[in-house]
Amino acid sequence: MASAAPATNTGESYGTPGYRAYVLGSLTLIYTLNFVDRILISVVGRPIIEEFNLSNFQFGILTGIGFVLFYTSLGIPIARLSERVSRVRIIGVCVILWSIATILCGFAVGFVTLLLARLAVGVGEAGCTPPANSLISDYFTAATRPMALGIYAMGVMLGGVLAQLGGGAILNLFTWREAFIYIGAPGVLIGIILLMTVKEPPRGYSDPPQAKPAEKATLREAMGQVSRSKTFWYIALGMSLATFGGYGLTSFKSLYIQYTFGLTPGDAAIQYMAPISLSGAIGAPLAGYLIQRFSPRFNLAAVWVPAVGFLLSAPLLALGFLAESLPVMFAAFLLAGVFQYFYIGASYSVVQTVVDQRTRATAIAILLFIINLIGYGGGPPILGALADSISVMRLEALGLGSELTAACSPNDANLSAALQENCLDAKAYGIRWACVVGSAVFLLAGLIYFWASRYYMAEKML
Repeated sequence: MASAAPATNTGESYGTPGYRAYVLGSLTLIYTLNFVDRILISVVGRPIIEEFNLSNFQFGILTGIGFVLFYTSLGIPIARLSERVSRVRIIGVCVILWSIATILCGFAVGFVTLLLARLAVGVGEAGCTPPANSLISDYFTAATRPMALGIYAMGVMLGGVLAQLGGGAILNLFTWREAFIYIGAPGVLIGIILLMTVKEPPRGYSDPPQAKPAEKATLREAMGQVSRSKTFWYIALGMSLATFGGYGLTSFKSLYIQYTFGLTPGDAAIQYMAPISLSGAIGAPLAGYLIQRFSPRFNLAAVWVPAVGFLLSAPLLALGFLAESLPVMFAAFLLAGVFQYFYIGASYSVVQTVVDQRTRATAIAILLFIINLIGYGGGPPILGALADSISVMRLEALGLGSELTAACSPNDANLSAALQENCLDAKAYGIRWACVVGSAVFLLAGLIYFWASRYYMAEKML
């Protein structure tokens, strides 16, 4: 739809209440699809690995840097573009693009073609959140925006759970290829409907009439302010480590459950990974409550609460990967999921208080670039490479180094029953100990957050 007139600053919400609810629901649905299509590959990972004879390192590339490369690098340019052209068009086109790319994943014939499709998914998904946040800010007044943005943010939780439930259900009936096709196809229709039914509001429509744009800081000023903040860089480092461990473990947790306890990919997704994903949604609001509760007594609560969350989640995650009992593993992962995500909202809040209002957006953009590229991009392939190395050592210790590799398939009909069993044992062993190492990363993240608290009060501007 064509862009509307310039900003009018009416101080009123745009459109009727019913229409605003429709727009917000549409954007939340699209954000949910964003995460469903992003996470789906981890749900259907095992049959892909076995069909293409992939190593854990290669699978880590597909779940990590293969998606993040363009998703991260295009985020800021698309955000800038959304300030000048129709945000509805950007979102609609990008939904259609990443949905088609998701469908194409189902037609991949090997590692390279699947990697190219994943890169295309990242290109499309880069055009979702920046323009969507901007749209919501023009549809809703300042007083109602927090609730609207909170509803939109539910897409993260809903996407993670639906990817597990939907992908797992399809795997129990069809193959991994149909999972990509059936889950990707609705996005094309939803993108078209968005383009046809959602209006582009005037920019600044819901801002108060007296509101004036804040004086813009130059890029040099913004970078200078960020570079001088020790709090910012320690938080960025801690978040990068948490993202490194979080996405790395997420990529291999389902595989570990399947290899160790004999579950099918579909059952592992529905019975275990979906509830574990849901537990993570409890952590962020719980952390917000704790910070609000303790801040009057402890000035550093905003930094200490996520630090404590990291220190609690690390041993619980390690316990989950070392547990010999499925119920113990499940309970440990559920509880770890709550503490693991204490840091998300708190960290963004801390970063925005150590820079002035003119540079907050730039500071968050820099933060996201760092943690996505290092954490999301690096975590899965590095943990995958470590798992491969440990699996090889296991095979060599068993005297099977010349017969099996880290990319062996436990279902390979060309292997004897004994070799299939040894292959499964080595893969489970490699992922277990690589993920135990990945769990320890949260301990380091917690210590770094405590170190950041030494500078927070001196640099705090609010």
